[in-house]
Amino acid sequence: MSRLDATRESIAPVDRSLEAAVRRRLDNLTKPPGSLGRLEDLAAQYCLATGTTSPAVGRKRIVTFAADHGVAAEGVSAYPPEVTPQMVRNMVAGGAAVSVLARHVWAEVQVVDIGVNDLLEGAPGLVAAKVRSGTGNIAEGPAMTLEEATRAIEVGIGLAQAAHEDGVTLIGTGEMGIANTTPSAALSAALLPCEPEEITGRGTGIDDERLAHKVSVVKRALQVNAERLGDPLQALAAVGGLEIAGICGLVLGGAACRMAVVVDGFISSAGALVACRMSEHVSGYLFFSHCSAEAGHALMLERMGAQPILDLGMRLGEGTGAALAMSVIEAGVKVYNEMASFESAGVSGKA
Repeated sequence: MSRLDATRESIAPVDRSLEAAVRRRLDNLTKPPGSLGRLEDLAAQYCLATGTTSPAVGRKRIVTFAADHGVAAEGVSAYPPEVTPQMVRNMVAGGAAVSVLARHVWAEVQVVDIGVNDLLEGAPGLVAAKVRSGTGNIAEGPAMTLEEATRAIEVGIGLAQAAHEDGVTLIGTGEMGIANTTPSAALSAALLPCEPEEITGRGTGIDDERLAHKVSVVKRALQVNAERLGDPLQALAAVGGLEIAGICGLVLGGAACRMAVVVDGFISSAGALVACRMSEHVSGYLFFSHCSAEAGHALMLERMGAQPILDLGMRLGEGTGAALAMSVIEAGVKVYNEMASFESAGVSGKA
């Protein structure tokens, strides 16, 4: 049995038998029941995901997968492909937005070369896990083979399992890859399903003319790969990306380890969507960090039945939304653990 198949089979549903006890604890804290709103829901979800009524937040880690995309040759991005390795170097040097926000919430950032079209020599701290040097052009054929997609997923699974062994209890997804909103749109259109016009956005900030072109590229990708879209793995290999596959694996591995998985934005949600299609029990472990300003993300979240924690008009990726949402989830757990109960505080309850 492959590592992917074994992981999928090992994912159990979250333990909903704990919910009544968790809610009793929340309702007995020194506040009107439900008055902390989503914070209470997040604390309850965290308890169920981690399988305990006595939750603890250990280490926090954001795993940012980096890869290049052959479809960049179609001119779908405002930036050239060489920005991918340049930004990877910026990340490992601590100068990227995700680096700053992770430091702000006391989270680690692990940057993973899963498919960058550059040797990236001399990048300290980079996790070298290159499956191939970028994908094929999805407007002309498949992004990668099934074997390559499986290998990339298994990279993510391995990183999730290693994080669990390191005492990480909140793991977040992130990505870097010029043109990666295009395969994310194509993959989402295939799996939700929806029309390319509904899910394709401006990415790095393209104008109306280039957006129309980008939509046409997504349509071509779906047409030329139509026979390869029969199941989630095939669709991922056909029109996805290596970093999207890595995110899918991180989500699957995190769920198998009963970790809370914080999903970043549009591209990360595409990876989570594939994982959810591969295992019906994954969704209970997922915390969707924010609703991206990228057109189509709100639709994706709605179709997945997901309620994002934040909505700040962000559309950068990298794991930036995941970093910020981690602090909110941790706040909910701290409320659950540290607030006094009516009895312990000597406060009269509701009349």
